[in-house]
Amino acid sequence: MGEELERRGSRSLAWAVHAFTASGGVAALLAVLAAARGDFQSSALWMLVSLSIDAVDGTMARKVGVSVWLPDFDGRRLDDIVDFLGYVFVPALFLVWTESVPHWSWAALPILASAYGFSQGDAKSDDHFFVGFPSYWNVVAIYAWALQMSPGITVIWLVFLSIAVFVPLKYIYPSHMRYLFWTTNLGAGAWTCVVAAGIAWPEQLGHLHLIELSLAYPLYYVAVSLWLGGMQRRARKNA
Repeated sequence: MGEELERRGSRSLAWAVHAFTASGGVAALLAVLAAARGDFQSSALWMLVSLSIDAVDGTMARKVGVSVWLPDFDGRRLDDIVDFLGYVFVPALFLVWTESVPHWSWAALPILASAYGFSQGDAKSDDHFFVGFPSYWNVVAIYAWALQMSPGITVIWLVFLSIAVFVPLKYIYPSHMRYLFWTTNLGAGAWTCVVAAGIAWPEQLGHLHLIELSLAYPLYYVAVSLWLGGMQRRARKNA
């Protein structure tokens, strides 16, 4: 009886983790609704919520052992669905509605490039790196709006990073890092808080230039990726 209760409890906990992952999609929906009514501040904050959920749900899933207790439920597919919404589709809408791009067609670049990236069998390397730019379009969209980048500059970044999706450079996967794990993940948490504060209280904290200062973490992310990652050779599969 005790073992049965323990098994049910573990399964319930596994379902709760999957529900937490799915809630990232709800946060993405709220970001769309906020942007649709012109509340770009709330939309950006909801995108940060969605990003934060994705940052921790994988660790939670491994701790709970979701694949052991729910072997017939594909948590990775769920995660990919939610990630494509929160990291790609919603930011593309945000770019259009904030008029960060001169024409909606430019926002199609991240969608097309990331459709390829998400579909690659080796989108993540065996040593736990992302292969190709990992579709952080939510970060790009937030910076384009918060820094009031010109549409022309935003387009240059969209083109450059869309191409980067196809370049097999290895980018660090923070929750799977063997080196600099705590530095990277605590830095990510601090980055989220700093960006959120800069967006939520622009008048009170604008003099601190928090959004500009937060760029230090993306620069750190790229530098560590170049240091620990490098290029990934994609093997050709025989037909």
